[in-house]
Amino acid sequence: MVRQWLARLGVQTLYIEPGSPWENGYNESFNGKLRDEFLNGEIFYTLPEAVVLVEQWRRLYNTVRPHSAWGGLPPPPRRRSNHRLGSSGCPNSRDRRWLNV
Repeated sequence: MVRQWLARLGVQTLYIEPGSPWENGYNESFNGKLRDEFLNGEIFYTLPEAVVLVEQWRRLYNTVRPHSAWGGLPPPPRRRSNHRLGSSGCPNSRDRRWLNV
């Protein structure tokens, strides 16, 4: 259905090989972390249980867990000003002042 709609609009899509970190590095990196750090260690018996556990992991991932983009530090709290951050919310590689926050 989506492919037909895109074809009617004249939009062409690119094929990305599943599991190809060369073509889709950011998503493949996140998928690997989700699988290795969370999914491989959990068994879900109900959908509500899965929702609760995924939300707990998401909060841990976004607030506590160290990230390579932050130099091995967890992301800063949301209440801090984002004036030093790039549009993605990660530190601007040309501006290393974020380490002094």
